Amino acid sequence: NFTNCAAVIPLTFQTNVLTELRKWKLSLIEHHKLEMKQEKEKYAARVRQLCNETENLKELLHTYEISIGRKDEVITNLTQASERQKEKIELMRKFTLWRIQHVKAKQEEYANRIADRQFRTALMKKVWAAWRSLSEEKWKEKVAKACQLRAEDVCVQLTNDYEARIAELTATLEQTKAEILRLHSEREQYEDTMKKAFMRGVCALNLEAMTMFQGK
Repeated sequence: NFTNCAAVIPLTFQTNVLTELRKWKLSLIEHHKLEMKQEKEKYAARVRQLCNETENLKELLHTYEISIGRKDEVITNLTQASERQKEKIELMRKFTLWRIQHVKAKQEEYANRIADRQFRTALMKKVWAAWRSLSEEKWKEKVAKACQLRAEDVCVQLTNDYEARIAELTATLEQTKAEILRLHSEREQYEDTMKKAFMRGVCALNLEAMTMFQGK
C-alpha cells in the first residue's frame, strides 16, 4: 500500500504541475492578447490622430495657397495700374513740353516779324530823310510834318500791337506754367495715393492672413 501511495503521489504532482503550466501558458497567452489589443488600439488612435492632423494641414495649405493667390493678384493689379498711370503721366509731360515749345516758337516768330517791321520802318525813315533833303523847303516841311504824323501813328499802332501781343503771350506762358505745376501736383498726389492704396492692400492681406492664423 505504501508503494502504491508513493506511485500515486508523483503522478498527482505531475498532473498538478502540468495543470499549473497550462494555466500559466493560457494566462500568458491572454495577457499577450490583451497587450496586442491595447497596442492595436493605441496604433489605430495614433493613425486617426495623424490623419486628422494631415487633413488640417491640407486645409491650412489650401488656405495659404488661396491667400497667396489673392495677394499675387492684388500686386499684379496694382503694378498694372501703376504702369498705366506712368504712361499717362509721360504722355501728359510730352504734350506739355510740346505746348511750351509751340508757344516759344510763336513768340520767336512774332518777335521776328516785329523786328522786321521796325527795320523796314527805320529804313523808310532814312529814305524819307534823304528824299526830304532834296525837296523844296516849304513843301518839305509840309510833307515832313504829314509823314512824321503818319509815322508816329504807325509807330504808336505798332507799339500798341506789340505790347498787346506780348501781354497775350505772357498770359499764355503763365497759364502754361500753371498747367505744368498743376500736372506735377496731380502726379505727386496720384503717386502718394497709389502708395497709400498699395500699403492698405498689403495691410489688408496681412490682417486677413493673421485672422486665418488665429482662427486655426
